Amino acid sequence: MHGHRGARGLRPENTLPGLAFALELGVDALEFDVTLTSDRQLILSHDLTISPLTSADTTAFTPGDAMFPYVGKPVKSLTQYQIRTLDAGVRRPKKANDPFAATQVPIPDTRMPTLGAVLGLVSAYGADQVRLHVELKSDPTRPDLSPDHQLFTDLVLAELARHNRVQTSAILSFDWRILQAARDAVPHRFALIEADTIDPAWLAGFDVRDVADDIPAAAEAVGATALSPDRELIDLPLMTSAALRGLPVVAWTVNDPEEAARLIDLGVAGIVTDYPDRMRELWTGRGMRLPAPIRPLRHAAMT
Repeated sequence: MHGHRGARGLRPENTLPGLAFALELGVDALEFDVTLTSDRQLILSHDLTISPLTSADTTAFTPGDAMFPYVGKPVKSLTQYQIRTLDAGVRRPKKANDPFAATQVPIPDTRMPTLGAVLGLVSAYGADQVRLHVELKSDPTRPDLSPDHQLFTDLVLAELARHNRVQTSAILSFDWRILQAARDAVPHRFALIEADTIDPAWLAGFDVRDVADDIPAAAEAVGATALSPDRELIDLPLMTSAALRGLPVVAWTVNDPEEAARLIDLGVAGIVTDYPDRMRELWTGRGMRLPAPIRPLRHAAMT
């Protein structure tokens, strides 16, 4: 059971309160997204541009800042200090049927944390048994928005090493060049894929567009230790091909317990979910081992 962006369905995504809430619920793995600022700081963000859905401007970092407002700007064009002015604690959907707005508890005045702050939080919780799934956000078709993949990977690995977290973390990416860059440095490497990224540009040059069964073979070739497809790509041929190569398959993002049960029966090794609470009910009903909740911290600043 992997908490997606912390527990996106329950608390603001990619924030310290959201990640803490997932730990307190109990997850096997804590997944979150990282990208790089203009001053080479590792910041949690799912998007390569500041999203109006998850972030709102408050005030300019300095009077007359020509980059303000920051929402809509590329993350790589902003400093960590400019980004720290954003409120990331309230979801602001443009459509009334946003699935998470009705279930996500807002936490106003929450900031976008650095990777270092997240690692410090996890350490404070003593959550050594929870694997950290660090997704490096990179779009090889948009170099204007994406950091240099080698530099980016090196900076993430260095931060994990500073916190003694290399062996208990996984590197995840849709940009399979990053998996190649991390191949000799971290033991867990997850090849993310969805329909829109079945393309050589994303898959480090591998062309599997005509033969979907070759996706596990390509993932193995770039040094992945697990394949993590969009749930809609998972079928028996894909599972069989992955099994023949010894690649566990982790499905994302699964929020319906019935669908999760079907995928578990198909043989997936993990379920990535926005609602760890729902999956805990499924796990209990099936007699599966539940990840232990982590005791809450008290009087801790998590914004």
